[in-house]
Amino acid sequence: MDSAATPVDPTDGVTGEIQMTPEDCQKLHRDTEITSPGPFCNATWDNILCWPPTAAGTTTSQQCPTLKGVDPSKLVFKVCLPSGLWKGKTLNDAPSEAGWTNYTTCYTDEMRKIIAKLYAGSQADAEQKILIARNTRILELTGLSLSLATLFISLFIFFHFRSLKNNRTKIHRNLLVAMVIQVLVRLVLYLDQVISRGGIGEDAPIGSASQGIDNTPFVCEAFYVLLEYARTAMFMWMFIEGLYLNTMISVTVFSPKFYDKFYYATGWGVPIIMTAIWAVFTGLNYGEISCWWNYNLTTHYWILEGPRIAVMMLNVAFLVNIIIVLVTKMRQSNSSEALQARKAVKAAIVLLPLLGINNIINMVDAPLDRSVEEFAVWSYLTHFLASFQGFFVSLLYCFLNGEVRLAISKMIYDYCSSRTAEAYRRGSGFSSVFLTTVAEPARAEPARALVACGCVRTKSPSPACQGTQV
Repeated sequence: MDSAATPVDPTDGVTGEIQMTPEDCQKLHRDTEITSPGPFCNATWDNILCWPPTAAGTTTSQQCPTLKGVDPSKLVFKVCLPSGLWKGKTLNDAPSEAGWTNYTTCYTDEMRKIIAKLYAGSQADAEQKILIARNTRILELTGLSLSLATLFISLFIFFHFRSLKNNRTKIHRNLLVAMVIQVLVRLVLYLDQVISRGGIGEDAPIGSASQGIDNTPFVCEAFYVLLEYARTAMFMWMFIEGLYLNTMISVTVFSPKFYDKFYYATGWGVPIIMTAIWAVFTGLNYGEISCWWNYNLTTHYWILEGPRIAVMMLNVAFLVNIIIVLVTKMRQSNSSEALQARKAVKAAIVLLPLLGINNIINMVDAPLDRSVEEFAVWSYLTHFLASFQGFFVSLLYCFLNGEVRLAISKMIYDYCSSRTAEAYRRGSGFSSVFLTTVAEPARAEPARALVACGCVRTKSPSPACQGTQV
């Protein structure tokens, strides 16, 4: 589901869902009789609904279609003028011209608010904002794809190396799994929209929308329920990350007790209860809306959003406390004020992605009624932070992690050792002293390990290998 504050093209989701032609509409009402004498408006297809023949000077109505952003319990109206022409149509128009239909009565209250804010300025500005919103989908697809790849690599590393299986990385693994589920669901939904609509951020041509998740009842809603569960689980594991870090740094005990049952119940169990309650309320009160479109603008969404905001506020408190403790410890070690400030800021920047505090920006309402430039900055910034979050978490807490680098360097060392021993047995000219002069230091230095492997494989050593042979 698009961000709650992302602008929506009022025609988005109101085209391409119903497949009919003007000829089909004429055939459908071929036998319909007009009882009142005088002129009448012919049956017509307005690209959304088929309207029956209507007596001149009257107004006809139908149930609003079951489409995105539309409440099907409301009525849509179409006026037949006394001249026998549909309102908005002239004598010079083609017979297929349908005139004007008042679909504004069909929009949900949430959709009306978005449209009112979006079109508070000029028509040109509104179109620019819609274009910006569509372009951010490309940014999202790029960020989500990169995040998914790096998350999978990080999970493989954390599960593969036995030395990394500790309490801290156990929490990391669960957080990464929740992120993977969320990213996968988002990518599936976005790619499905691309396929069914024929392009990124585009609406399918009239009558040509292909069947997909986006327009399949129950399946679409189920995907969004799974998405919200994964998001809630991600927030809860972020809370556990902050709680564990705060406990580990604040208490005097070196290794705080790991409460497995509490953590797993909080990280995976609580989101099930929260999501189930939200899904029931939304289904009962918003179930008539196609795919619960714009559900994140309803009051029921606070069932999920409220606890998420509370989690972020707690993580802010954890972060402040962690920085205070770090600064206090650095003062005790007689470090300079500048070094203290630098390290405190560095700690904050490193902790921000993991604790999810950057999600606060994503919950700020979009400046739909502000200038195009302000909206562009907000839109690109929020979508960049949200879609690349998995990448930043993987980078900071896996790829740049000292324990991870040490585990990888040890693996390279073991590989180089076996290759060196094999080459020595085959009489390659290398001395066994190589193991102590090159491979052994490489155990703690990944870059040196790579150089060592290069020296083992080549007969004529490169300049980097000079001095490594005895």
